[in-house]
Amino acid sequence: MSNIHLPELLVFLPENDRATGAGVLVIPGGGHRELWMDHEGYNVARWLTSRGIAAFILKYRLAREEGSAYRVEVESLQDAQRALRLVKSHSSAWQVDPARVGVIGFSAGGELAALVAAHRDAGRPGASDPVERENSRPAFQALLYPGNATAIVPAAKAPPAFLACGSDDRPDIADEIANVYLRFKHAQVPVELHLYAGVGHGFGIRASNHSPSADWPEQFRGWLGGSGFLK
Repeated sequence: MSNIHLPELLVFLPENDRATGAGVLVIPGGGHRELWMDHEGYNVARWLTSRGIAAFILKYRLAREEGSAYRVEVESLQDAQRALRLVKSHSSAWQVDPARVGVIGFSAGGELAALVAAHRDAGRPGASDPVERENSRPAFQALLYPGNATAIVPAAKAPPAFLACGSDDRPDIADEIANVYLRFKHAQVPVELHLYAGVGHGFGIRASNHSPSADWPEQFRGWLGGSGFLK
């Protein structure tokens, strides 16, 4: 998917009797040139909702598409921040706890997820738009084979992080993910890292996945539960 000029949020809600109250903003990758909507979007959202976790897929403006005037750190980031505010403003209708809404991003989407976690704000209480009154802080961040990993430098009190990557990914991702882990640890931010042997880039959730990378969704859910986000 490409040629996105009007950002869109796709809402996937679990059955009422299964809802945990947790929510995840899902940000697909695609090199900021397109969006890989199936294995990093729809499949992820369906997996989450089947486990009682609300999912919200973000279609964001693409900064590196041919002819694009958008910027990752401006328009794409604004789209992610607005999406988090929108989810929180609809928390009652969508049966999510605003304090348990986080973000998961893949590849370029992982870069964007890290950016929204780093550039969180408290909202504008006096804004005429009620959505803009909400804060843009994700409760947690899950970064799967994130792009531009060298730029991921968490500050103290950053949202806790779940990291996952294939050991056969590009060196700028696979080699750097260990440094990302250490930067979270040194900032005293709770972090968990999974590095899968013999696995390359872009695994997401596919029917063709096999262990070890096929196990990441359950490992992520276990991390959410152990961190107190699934009540």
